[in-house]
Amino acid sequence: MIVVLSKGISTHDKEMVRIYLHDRGFSVREQSFGDDAIIGASGKGVVDIHELSILPGVERVAATSKPYELASRETRSEDTIVTVGASASQMGVKIGGSRITVIAGPCAVESREQIMETAALVRESGAVMLRGGAYKPRTSPYSFQGLGMQGLEYMKAAGEANGMPTVTEVVSPDLAVQMKDLIDMFQIGARNMQNYELLKKVGSLGKPVLLKRGPSATIEEWLLSAEYLLASGTKDVVLCERGIRTFETYTRNTLDISAIPVVKELSHLPVIVDPSHAVGIRAKVAPAALAAIAAGAAGLTLEVHPRPDEALSDGPQSLYPEQFEKLMRDIEALSPVVGKELLRTPRPHHWTADRARTGQAGQGDGGSLEAGSEAADGKAGRIAFSGERGAFAEQALMRAFGDDAPRLAVSDFPAVFDAVLDGSAIAGVVPVENSLAGSVHENYDLFLRYPDISIVGELKLRVRHCLIAHERADIDSINIVRSHPQGFAQCREFLNRHPDWTLEPCNNTAAAVASIAREGAVKVAAIAAEAAARAFNLKVLREGIETNPLNYTRFVIISRRIGERAPVPPSLGSDKPNKASLVFSVPDEPGSLFVCLKILSERGINLSKLESRPIQGQPWEYMFYVDVIIPQTEELFEQVVDELKVKTKDFHFLGTYRASL
Repeated sequence: MIVVLSKGISTHDKEMVRIYLHDRGFSVREQSFGDDAIIGASGKGVVDIHELSILPGVERVAATSKPYELASRETRSEDTIVTVGASASQMGVKIGGSRITVIAGPCAVESREQIMETAALVRESGAVMLRGGAYKPRTSPYSFQGLGMQGLEYMKAAGEANGMPTVTEVVSPDLAVQMKDLIDMFQIGARNMQNYELLKKVGSLGKPVLLKRGPSATIEEWLLSAEYLLASGTKDVVLCERGIRTFETYTRNTLDISAIPVVKELSHLPVIVDPSHAVGIRAKVAPAALAAIAAGAAGLTLEVHPRPDEALSDGPQSLYPEQFEKLMRDIEALSPVVGKELLRTPRPHHWTADRARTGQAGQGDGGSLEAGSEAADGKAGRIAFSGERGAFAEQALMRAFGDDAPRLAVSDFPAVFDAVLDGSAIAGVVPVENSLAGSVHENYDLFLRYPDISIVGELKLRVRHCLIAHERADIDSINIVRSHPQGFAQCREFLNRHPDWTLEPCNNTAAAVASIAREGAVKVAAIAAEAAARAFNLKVLREGIETNPLNYTRFVIISRRIGERAPVPPSLGSDKPNKASLVFSVPDEPGSLFVCLKILSERGINLSKLESRPIQGQPWEYMFYVDVIIPQTEELFEQVVDELKVKTKDFHFLGTYRASL
């Protein structure tokens, strides 16, 4: 049983709660859990839950039916997001929520040169945390056992050089104390999952822990091991499925994909997967990794080595750098399908340096837009979006900046641009294109009205529509449906089956849901995202009602341009931009557009979008909106831009950014 204490509880009231529980036969322990102070009560005591819940200083009582109380979903309904490596100068890496976190590195640290080379390679491909073993528990006493503390020092240096928190396995309680200042996250290996003295010691140190499932452990045994860690003091535990031992011998272990959705239902803790140890065969790692993401894993930990054939440990299952690069691209393409975004983080000092170059003040020492930065509670730290809570734009915002990013909801798209321009928000999120309905022309036109606003990132969000109504409503009672006109258009086939319904358009889908909540209307439904239903405590009557499931919206992240460029928010990572958006008109003479396109073609620059829009106030004249892929040579692209400026009539550079697959 868990007793959650009120934020301002007095020492006297807290002691009275402890005495109350102890007198009724419970063993009592006190600790922090997330943002809550709690008292855990275990044993065979008997208590009146109502009587306990009304004691002074008690906020709520969670009586769980599971033996793993702290890890149970019954204790904490919302998902836990674990932050690793956060400090005054680093924003840290988040595991869980709406983004996919990839940890990569060699099985073992073999030398300073090897770990430095590997860290740089996996960082370049998109990994955000570095793994590597310094103490290796091996089946054979003659196998390579690791470099020990020296290996940890090498890995710490590699992590700091590339802006990556580190995770490594700990094999004994004594070593845990020695290791804690050299690493950012402990890993409890599969062989030690039920080494309870080790769990208690590691938990008491308070650092994040990656807990691997034992080769013969049940899911309940795995969660009980997590309970040891949580009960001992740490708040941050990440579960790792790495395959279990079965009768099958073709692969190293059998990856239990079904454990991912099962554990997500039972526990609030994030679950990641180690496909390298699960299959043990290099060629099978990528398919297993993608299957894990499709099943709902919050991330992956992968073994990568610059030269696997020379590896001192687990070479046959370690990916070559080029295999890892391809897998990361595949994960990025798959992420929107499962409603997530691949997590990217800034290189060391990236945001601070950009801010200095553009003359803007930094957002705290590390420039983080996440909760906890200096600006998180002020206007400058917010991200603007159009709509109400639960809007698709808010989901895109959370994918780009994290679930806990401070946000500013505004009434319409121009208000997003205004908020970014006047500093009410540090960045904004706006849709520019839908895979079914085409371009959002209003926002493309706004870029011309706001020349100081630049595109700094993009992402694609899968649009899944639901029919949402009051808790007391049922589908037979509905006679009015509200949504944005695009929502109606994208669900036309479903709506055609209900011709008696009256359709009422709203400014956005989330506003339709909010109107039902405000009015308490029972005969009115809305077409919107499931997130909007959760935000306003309404019921989903039907889900997935869109006519075409291949329905994606492309959102761009906008920031204020100061000087020649706009700074890239750290949550978008610091990968080299590979895409640019341009707008221009051409002289009214034969072949003028062809001349511009020829400039791109002759330089080998791929054109990914070309669309014309009427110029307001100038009948029969048009602007051309162009997206291009930036070549590897930046100087070549700069030459192309200079040539286009000469050949075009009116040229606007909207920004460079990293393309989202």
